[in-house]
Order: sequence, then structure tokens, then C-alpha cells
Amino acid sequence: MFGTRKRRRVQIFAASAALLLVSAALVGFALREGVSYFRSPAQIIAELPAPTEVFRVGGLVESGSIQRHGEGRIGFEITDGSALIEVTYKGVLPDLFAEGQGVIALGTFDGTQFRATEILAKHDENYMPREVVEALKEQGVYRNPE
Repeated sequence: MFGTRKRRRVQIFAASAALLLVSAALVGFALREGVSYFRSPAQIIAELPAPTEVFRVGGLVESGSIQRHGEGRIGFEITDGSALIEVTYKGVLPDLFAEGQGVIALGTFDGTQFRATEILAKHDENYMPREVVEALKEQGVYRNPE
């Protein structure tokens, strides 16, 4: 039916296609583990995530909410203008972390408290993370810094 040359070409093509499928599946699986979704405080309150789900929450650090505890622990609240999420974090905060400033925290939510493993703060006086700006615009509380 096929000559040996054609059969060999078909075998190489089939092996290459199978290898490509396996590598694409492995890359997809690896990326799935590294993706963290962004949510605003109002979205978290509206639909509670699973306690083991790792995601990002962003908004403004609520004025008067920063509480420093011993051993490098800190507690504060993040707001998007309509909801508040209590955040706890242990570690060194970015130098630009402050009340009333944009912040994004990576971690898990246990139903009452967001346990952050990483805190990201603004770059300069005009910067706010894009996701935070979009969430604040949806809530109708975004102020354009000028």
C-alpha cells in the first residue's frame, strides 16, 4: 500500500504530532497552576471563593485600618468603595505602602479574612494597578489623580 519511504514519513509525522500534543498539555497544566485571578472586595463578598483558591484582591488601603502586630505581622483593610476586606500579612511591606493608596494582595480568603502571601504597592504618586482602577470605575468611586 505505502512504500517504506512514505510509511516512515507518516510515522515521523504521527510521532511529532503526539509529542506536540503532550508538550502542549504539559505547558497548559503548568500555566494553570501559576494563574492567579484578580477580584475586588465587592466581588469577593458577592461570591465567596474556596478557602484554598489563590487569587489577588485589590483596592485602596482603608484610612485608619493599618494595625502593626509583633513579629512582622500587619493587618489592614482593602476597600473598593462599596465593600471592605480584612487582610493579614506577615513580612516586609513595600516602601510605598500607605493608607489611601492602591494595593494588590496575593493570597487566600478563609471567609472572614484574606491571608496575603505577597503585597504589591504603587510605583509613584500617579500609579495605580490597572485592575484596581477598573474595579473602582465599576463601583463609581474612581478619582483621576491630577
